[in-house]
Amino acid sequence: METKTTVTERVAVRPGRKKKNQLPAAIVVLLGVILFGVMLGGKSAGLAISWIFGIAFGIVLQKSRFCFTAAFRDPVLTGSTSLTKAVIIAVAVASVGFGAIQYAAVTKGGTLPGFVSPVGWHVAIGALMFGIGMVISGGCASGTLMRVGEGFMMQWLSLIFFVLGTLWGAHDYSWWKSIFIDGTSGVHLPSVLGWPLGIVLQLTVLGLLYILADRWGNRQKS
Repeated sequence: METKTTVTERVAVRPGRKKKNQLPAAIVVLLGVILFGVMLGGKSAGLAISWIFGIAFGIVLQKSRFCFTAAFRDPVLTGSTSLTKAVIIAVAVASVGFGAIQYAAVTKGGTLPGFVSPVGWHVAIGALMFGIGMVISGGCASGTLMRVGEGFMMQWLSLIFFVLGTLWGAHDYSWWKSIFIDGTSGVHLPSVLGWPLGIVLQLTVLGLLYILADRWGNRQKS
């Protein structure tokens, strides 16, 4: 007598789809990247260097799955804090690097390099709006660009509106600035507290956040 097979059994015996060989496409893309880099190098060495660094950063983002959205979303949804700790480390390294550049410029009598953003309610409002948008779209700027390169069509839609929103915001920036930003001053910790205390304070806060994220991740695993 023929026995009835379950759905799981039918799926198990179904032959798997043969994976498509992507090596030819990869070779074509690699050659295109090299040729385009050579073309840029013929116009400007700086353009070629920027192209190489852009490709390298893209590979690092894709392989590491680095995404600021996941760094703030995963601890709440999945309990994972690996990306959160990676972002904290990246901010700490960037703080030391930018601090060294700024300190060298100031000690030589130059102006403070970089843009010191003013602090106000606009920061909290913008962060809230951007955070909601990141969660809905499923990625931040870096994550969206990474997934666009991987072929996710949803991220193409996110990228289009990301660009439109940025252009719209830049066009009306003076109006937003007159309402929310005027009258506020930028805060540069080393200028307020002194260079040693400012850098140490920032690294201490980042270190405490790292410890908190690590304990949260370990607690969720147990």
